[in-house]
Amino acid sequence: MKELIAQLTAKRERLREGGGADKIKKLKSKGKLTAWERIEYLIDKDTPYLEIGMFAGEDLYDEPCPNGGVVVVLAYVSSRLCVIVSNDATVKAGAWFPITGKKNLRAQEIAMENHLPIIYLVDSAGVYLPMQDEIFPDKEHFGRIFRNNARMSSMGIPQISAIMGACVAGGAYLPIMSDYAFIVQDSGSVFLAGPYLVKSSIGENVDAETLGGASTHSVISGVTDTRFPNDESCLDAIRDVMDKMGHFPTAGFNRKESKSPEIKPEEIHQLLPLDRTAPYDMRKILLALVDANTWEEYKPEYGKTLLCGTARIDGWAVGIVANQREIVKATKPGGSKELQMGGVIYSDAADKAARFIMNCNQQRIPLVFLQDVTGFMVGSRSEQGGIIKDGAKMVNAMANSVVPKFTFIVGNSYGAGNYAMCGKAYDPRLIYSWPTAQMAVMSGASAGKTLLQIKEATLKSRGINLEEADKSKLLSEIEAQYSAQLSPYYAAARLWVDGVIAPEETRKVISLGIEAANHTPITERYNVGVLQT
Repeated sequence: MKELIAQLTAKRERLREGGGADKIKKLKSKGKLTAWERIEYLIDKDTPYLEIGMFAGEDLYDEPCPNGGVVVVLAYVSSRLCVIVSNDATVKAGAWFPITGKKNLRAQEIAMENHLPIIYLVDSAGVYLPMQDEIFPDKEHFGRIFRNNARMSSMGIPQISAIMGACVAGGAYLPIMSDYAFIVQDSGSVFLAGPYLVKSSIGENVDAETLGGASTHSVISGVTDTRFPNDESCLDAIRDVMDKMGHFPTAGFNRKESKSPEIKPEEIHQLLPLDRTAPYDMRKILLALVDANTWEEYKPEYGKTLLCGTARIDGWAVGIVANQREIVKATKPGGSKELQMGGVIYSDAADKAARFIMNCNQQRIPLVFLQDVTGFMVGSRSEQGGIIKDGAKMVNAMANSVVPKFTFIVGNSYGAGNYAMCGKAYDPRLIYSWPTAQMAVMSGASAGKTLLQIKEATLKSRGINLEEADKSKLLSEIEAQYSAQLSPYYAAARLWVDGVIAPEETRKVISLGIEAANHTPITERYNVGVLQT
């Protein structure tokens, strides 16, 4: 575990460098701050913050795109929790790769779900043209950003933009559709078409400053509100705006004074085995995450492969659904005993979880899911016992939840187990992986054998029979390729999760996440529709 945490720390440090030392030096020679320096200057000192979309773009394209070319954080500015989006001009001049667009949309989604102010620190050359077909025309592409600008405005969500570099073409609409549009003199510019395109289109010779600089838009066009001499003074103005902002109604989630956990969170390093097949007691992991003496388990003697219960985390009341990885003994009708495998969801566990999730919605308690799941139980006995029906009931109760949900992938996250335990498709407010996580349709070993059987059958239909040595070689190749896709960083690069965190950071994520969610009152009635009973 120490090795995995060291690897995580090293990766984070590299991301801080953006496009590299040379690009940073060139940026600073222009009197500009880096994407991270702008954020660190803007946010309140000595307050927690949370990075969103860390590792986005890692090893995703032929061209490097560290952090997706944009830094996104959930942080405090003038004591107000908000979302900050800061373009990294050291990565291809801040150009938008497909993953950049996806990450910006994720930032807006978080602001919209939680009714949080959003601050854009704009410094971007626009769409990365070699990949324009993957970022420009579709529903969840570049244009969705401006649609969200308009929707957030109608929802009453404050938006503040600072034009701190280039702001070109369609991207010019993002800051101008915000409530405030500030601009930095000499470095900030905003126009629908740059000087070269203007020359080729209408034959006009014009320099960038005259076309769309700070003087033009603050004095003549009125497109921007105020111009500032440097990055720092512009960021100071944003802090002033945030300082005067009024407060909105809250959801009223229950919070008391925070207590330290009974077990130190760092001890999770020893409690969680790296062997993904090894059993362990998830209750001990929970005691390292929740406030001391607050864990109250729900139906502890029934449906034992899922742990359900209420607790407090950093003072916030939460409902927890977690996979138990120990082998447990279940009592069946008639008094017979049955051994159940840890990490597998059985009918009784799904039934219990569905009822617990409904209780939490009834009582307005946010839900936390801890995934270490290999899937639902299979086989004739389970099918005849109605495992699909009970699984559907759990999915229904979870998917229709109106309370905020937060998901952490602790270990395995396979197949329908990922879905039932509130995977990305089920709208968790935040979803993070631990370095020990693995996400896929099935485990690497199972997938390798299945894919080998398919390959072998295909070759056999062509009259080709594989020797044992060929089978072993092919199986090794399949497993190696599949295992690479199991990595938590593979998922984070594609924004299937919001990032990879050390286990001891989980409490902070939950606390900030619930505080963010508390900005949005729950107005929708909880309704599960037709339950498969």
